[in-house]
Amino acid sequence: MFEGSKILLVEDEETLAVGLEYNLTEEGFKISWARDGKQALEFFNKEDYDLIILDIMLPYVDGFEIAEIVRATSPQMPILILTARAGIKDKVKGLELGADDYMTKPFHLNELILRVRGMLKRKNWYKEVSASQPVFRFGDNVINFENFNCSKGKDKFRLTQQEAVVLKYLVENKGKIVSRKELLENAWHMNPDIETRTVDNFIVRLRKYFEDDPSRPVYIKSVRSAGYMFED
Repeated sequence: MFEGSKILLVEDEETLAVGLEYNLTEEGFKISWARDGKQALEFFNKEDYDLIILDIMLPYVDGFEIAEIVRATSPQMPILILTARAGIKDKVKGLELGADDYMTKPFHLNELILRVRGMLKRKNWYKEVSASQPVFRFGDNVINFENFNCSKGKDKFRLTQQEAVVLKYLVENKGKIVSRKELLENAWHMNPDIETRTVDNFIVRLRKYFEDDPSRPVYIKSVRSAGYMFED
């Protein structure tokens, strides 16, 4: 389904990168391998990619800075951070800078490929559903689903791609109960047995952005033992 998709692989560990390049090519992807942060930015500025697999600890420019630069110019680019840094602070920082997923080394190749395919599937879905209604208003909130720029009254801010995807899925299913399992399968395209707490964390963040009183949500409501529901 995604054969021919172009992936920028940013990895300075040669043995790992060569193996990944081989296996992803066997899956039908077209791979550009950047060996350091400087080369990664050169590749990114010259070519169009469908997804980036990004290490954090890199020569010249680290992965966090690359993610920030990519997000500033290409807000819908899927970014998968693949790193040996397993600390929760690093994971939170990566996701806050706009990474869509975070995997730690060592990893299972099949899981990586599944996540890559899921991210590409989500990218296509999001592009299609956002084209019909790029700007959405509810209460005194405005969100542009194409560039992730938002406002609440006079306050302006920007969502990460994953925050926008979660909100868009809830909006598309307005008035319906959406379970955590459904969000993981459709907004993340992940196995619903994995990190259901992740969903709750994203909902908490969306409420802080858009609700007057996040503890008493008006728009993004909890339905006990069932999931969440968006109403405007």
